Amino acid sequence: MRRNTVVLIAVLFILTVFAWAGWANWEYRRQESERLHADAARAELVPSATGTLQFHTPLMDKAAPAFALDDLSGKKVSLASYRGKALLINFWATWCGPCQVETPWLVELRNKYASQGFEVLGVDTEGDDLEPNDKAGWAKAETNASKFVTEMKVPYPVLLDGDSISREYGGLDDLPTSFFVDRNGKVVAAQVGLTSESDIEGNIEKALTQ
Repeated sequence: MRRNTVVLIAVLFILTVFAWAGWANWEYRRQESERLHADAARAELVPSATGTLQFHTPLMDKAAPAFALDDLSGKKVSLASYRGKALLINFWATWCGPCQVETPWLVELRNKYASQGFEVLGVDTEGDDLEPNDKAGWAKAETNASKFVTEMKVPYPVLLDGDSISREYGGLDDLPTSFFVDRNGKVVAAQVGLTSESDIEGNIEKALTQ
């Protein structure tokens, strides 16, 4: 009996150590994430001179943060490879109702201005609450994005794991969130939520002519 008791105590001790180590690792990652988010300059809605709320981003008139993400075919796509083009970087998700309304406008405008050196980069944030090792969850997110792209006949690149670059873009508290980038890689306009097709077009023309 004594030997069994000693073995049981040893096993319980080992399990306790593993449980504590797992909690300590999770707590460290949580605190580190909070620290990074606190340090990052955040985008926000601020009152304008007319009394309406206007989207303000600390990225305005600055270089769009670099990134390299996988597209739906598994190819790595970098922002740097689009230098010389005017861009609309659109953060979206399939569950986002306003994104579903906006996407046909983006498709139409992309096709209208593509010949002038304009491109849309759709950055999917489907997996914003998934753990890196959740293979089933990531596979489902990719399937949802692929289905959406097919149904909407999206002609532009759609990139995955947008949440991994959300901090660099000031945080993504609402979707869709879009950044308009000129040919030199500078952010010249930004908007959050569902606006209008004409507003989007105006910002595209601004990116093309800056």
